Amino acid sequence: MATQEQPSPGAGAARPRRPRVLVAASGSVAAIKFEILCRSLAEWADVRAVATASSLHFIDRESFPSGVALLTDADEWSTWRRIGDEVLHIELRKWADAMLIAPLSANTLAKIAGGLCDNLLTCVVRAWDYSKPIYVAPAMNTFMWDNPFTRRHLDVVAGLGVSLIPPVTKRLACGDYGNGAMAEPTEICRTLRLFFGSQVPL
Repeated sequence: MATQEQPSPGAGAARPRRPRVLVAASGSVAAIKFEILCRSLAEWADVRAVATASSLHFIDRESFPSGVALLTDADEWSTWRRIGDEVLHIELRKWADAMLIAPLSANTLAKIAGGLCDNLLTCVVRAWDYSKPIYVAPAMNTFMWDNPFTRRHLDVVAGLGVSLIPPVTKRLACGDYGNGAMAEPTEICRTLRLFFGSQVPL
């Protein structure tokens, strides 16, 4: 008599979904690495990207990963037509498991610390659920990094639960040597991957 084959353990179990990461770039020359960062994250996560108007000066949209939506301030307004329509910055807040701002410019840091919400990026942050992580990777000139306002603003956002991926010391785009360069995309990606841990599919 033939025996019935027993299902293997875990057979039929739903595969865990990939982490959802919202990645944002503000206006810094380090945004030239934004495409590389999004591409690396997209290897193990579902990624949506937000770019400020000034960051677009440094982002090559032609080479941007095809599977990653690159959203701008124009999308915030073009997707809303009438009462009852979805609001983009609210939908992004609901969708994401984590947010990463890399690069974070001195200007955008100051806006976040002051609660301003004058573009898509800062509107998402203002609406954010702070039980979910936000990581920031600052990028600015050494004189700006060392300015007392920067420490004050970092203290404010840390109080919200924002996690800092510190800048590094190197030759900056302006030619100066000092601290303030954005951490490398590999280090930023590693930090996010460590947070998600076992949620990342093998």
